[in-house]
Amino acid sequence: MFRSIVFLLALLLPALAFAQSCNFTVTNMNFGAVDSLSGNPVTTTATLNISCTGGLLDGGRRILICPNLGPGSGGASSATARQMLNGINPLNYQIYSDSGMSVVWGSSTWAYPSRAPAFAMTMTLLGGLLSAATGSMTMYGAVLGSQPTAATGAFTSNFSSADTAFYYSYSSATTCDSPSGSVGTATFAVSASVAANCLVSVQNINFGTQGVLSGNVDATGSVTATCTPGTTYTISLNGGVANAAPTARKMSKGTENVTYGLYKDSSRSQPWGDANTPGSTVAGTGNGTAQLLTVYGRVPPQTTPSPGSYVDTVVVTLTY
Repeated sequence: MFRSIVFLLALLLPALAFAQSCNFTVTNMNFGAVDSLSGNPVTTTATLNISCTGGLLDGGRRILICPNLGPGSGGASSATARQMLNGINPLNYQIYSDSGMSVVWGSSTWAYPSRAPAFAMTMTLLGGLLSAATGSMTMYGAVLGSQPTAATGAFTSNFSSADTAFYYSYSSATTCDSPSGSVGTATFAVSASVAANCLVSVQNINFGTQGVLSGNVDATGSVTATCTPGTTYTISLNGGVANAAPTARKMSKGTENVTYGLYKDSSRSQPWGDANTPGSTVAGTGNGTAQLLTVYGRVPPQTTPSPGSYVDTVVVTLTY
């Protein structure tokens, strides 16, 4: 009888303790539409869900989770930037373990100093011979701002089991610098889309102080277009307050006017107008950098009105 009891206990002990097993799932991280010309980051979150089970004697024990995240299929260009790819075109982003997005979520095996955040749970007794614990961790993502040369289209980075070595063990450790124990994995994807976009800015034209308008008075201003790579655009200049033709715009002071024209070329032979004057607009293709276009102004000889300040307002429209 004594031998049979000892034999029975030897069979039960593995089921009573040290039989922990953890399963992991991660929701996809989708940034949606991203304005690559903006200096502001685009943020979102994903969730790592954890479910662990153990034996009867595991109840009350502390289980440590070290969820390593590698670079993903898009790679990482530095300690601060993982990458999503559109073909060979990169879009920089990062995954953080804190809502302030200051602590990069890394791995004990990748080349950069960031490590996985330590996450601990306490096993709770269930009915029968089981104990269990469940929990979740929020993954904070940000597409970095000011990426004007990013291509338009869909970007992705896939995290396979090679990028998600989630260590777990009964441990009192408080960091994941050198994790050990059993390993679970999960798969998820990070995605974003970059839409065609343009920004436009202008430099005013000032013809200065003039006397009798007996000869041409020339001055220049500029329009600067910043568009995503490959984005075609057209820039038009309306007829000003008087809605005049490109070479017959009016600067006004009360009921008096000074006629002037705006042109695309330095010789002032190609008027710059809008759709009301076919062929007078300026077209271009964005490359992600600021493209400066000079606006050439001319006040031709004309009857000189009374002294004073003459002004006009021209609306610049960039269509893409």
